[in-house]
Amino acid sequence: MRNKMQEPKPEPFKFVFSWRRFLVHCALLGVCVMLGLMTWYFGKPPSIRFYETESEEQLTAAIAPGIDMALDTRSSIAVKEGQPLQVEMFKGNVYFDINKNTTNQLEAKVGNAIIQGFGTRCSIQMHKNGNNHVAVADGHIKIHVASGIYQINAFEQVDFDDISISKHQLIADRNIAPWRLQQ
Repeated sequence: MRNKMQEPKPEPFKFVFSWRRFLVHCALLGVCVMLGLMTWYFGKPPSIRFYETESEEQLTAAIAPGIDMALDTRSSIAVKEGQPLQVEMFKGNVYFDINKNTTNQLEAKVGNAIIQGFGTRCSIQMHKNGNNHVAVADGHIKIHVASGIYQINAFEQVDFDDISISKHQLIADRNIAPWRLQQ
């Protein structure tokens, strides 16, 4: 004769609340929400535009509402959107015309020096040896270097590097960006 085994009867599911299980699930949900927010926040790279000119070529462009730029030959810069508008010079000469009525402010990085301008017209020359030059046609700018912050007013020019400024003197309007007169 055959031995019949009895099949076990399934028991109905009985939910048992556990604080440990609840806290583990809350921690996992919190980590997922945090990663989602970080993805949203860091996922949008800043808008960066590059401008470069070759030999025998000059470029004039509006880089933001109320801010125009003119690049001399063999010059290059990067423009990063934001408030203030950030510009980094890599080589050459650039001329900025910032409208007095614009809400945008300009911050130009030349080496480790930072130049801030609002409602101004100025020319920046970057040299390979690290000595740079800035001349202001209208308004004023501030230069942040290791030795301090210096204000340069209209019809003044200054040479600067990452550490200090030198040759602060008056300048005629025609000498502010002489390469622009050839356009």
